[in-house]
Amino acid sequence: MKTKNEVKLSTNVKGGVERNSPTPSGIMFDVQPGELNSIQARTLELLLHAGFKFVTFERYARYPAVEREEFVALLDVSGGSVKLFGQVGYRVGDGIGMLVEKEQGKAFVWKGQSVTATSELLAAYERIKLDLRGLLHGLTGEAP
Repeated sequence: MKTKNEVKLSTNVKGGVERNSPTPSGIMFDVQPGELNSIQARTLELLLHAGFKFVTFERYARYPAVEREEFVALLDVSGGSVKLFGQVGYRVGDGIGMLVEKEQGKAFVWKGQSVTATSELLAAYERIKLDLRGLLHGLTGEAP
C-alpha cells in the first residue's frame, strides 16, 4: 500500500546526468529499488532542501547519488533507510574521485585524473561530509 510520502525511483538515463527536482510522481533515478518508506522519502526531500541535487552514474546504476559543490555521495536505499554507500568523493571528469594522499599532497583521483585537494576544497569536503552525516542520521536517530 502506498502512502502519500512514498517516492518512486525510476528513469533511463546514462552517465552522470543530473536530474531536476522531484516530479509529482517522485524523484527520478537510474535504479528501481521499489517503494520507499516515509523516512526514506523524507530523507531524500531533506537532501534536496539542503542544496543537494540528484545525479546518476551509469557504472553505479544501483546507487542513486547526490551532489553539492561537485562533491558526490552514492546512497544505499535498501533496508528501509538511506545510508551513504562508500565515501564522499569529488566529481573528476565523468567519475567520482576519491581523496588520496600522494607524494605531492592530497588529491581527489579517478582513473588517472586528479584534482589537487586545496585547503578550501578540503574544508568544503569536511562540511559536505558533516552535512550528509547529519541529514542521513537525523531522522532515524542512529549515531552518525
